[in-house]
Amino acid sequence: MSLILYLHPLASFCQKALIAFYENATPFTPRIVDLGNEAERAALRELWSVGKFPVLRDEARGQTVPESSIIIEYLDQHYPGSALLLPRDADLGWQTRLRDRFYDLYVHEPMQRIVGDRLRPRENADPFGVEEASARLRASYDIIEREMADRQWAMGDRFTLADCAACPSLFYANKVLPFEKTHSNVADYFARLQARPSYARVLSEAEPYMKMFPQ
Repeated sequence: MSLILYLHPLASFCQKALIAFYENATPFTPRIVDLGNEAERAALRELWSVGKFPVLRDEARGQTVPESSIIIEYLDQHYPGSALLLPRDADLGWQTRLRDRFYDLYVHEPMQRIVGDRLRPRENADPFGVEEASARLRASYDIIEREMADRQWAMGDRFTLADCAACPSLFYANKVLPFEKTHSNVADYFARLQARPSYARVLSEAEPYMKMFPQ
């Protein structure tokens, strides 16, 4: 098979890329990478020197494509399906990329900061950093609450790259700073995301690894 995706099912950015594959039933071979295994880490760095996943290898075109947003855009361009995840209209395109960046930078990043603190030894905890990240998340929830007051998906009535980004970002953010009781529009949007067949499949595949997530 031409497309090989290097990933871990629990990793949020990998989940984001997987959603795009499943939305269009794009054939690919998944390669799960155990970062705790030095040989597998080294093999990933050979493919992408940064050493982070997801990474897509397209054997047919001789291309290595890192980063979830870029992978999704690459699939949309070279392996399009019935669901175009990045609108062809230029203005809709940049607005979709903006919302993709919003979920990655202002929901996903502060969530990861909180999770990272939970993984540190107690003596290295950063309560100030956690509070700062929590404040950023709350502000982001407020923005999403307003945006989703009259929308089905991040860009309106069409599921896009932005929703691929929102799925894992909100899933893990809700675990560290729950929003169900404080932001009803965010909660309703997240319920629609979880019911989406592509993301439901991603969550099912991640379930055996969820015990690794620091509660």
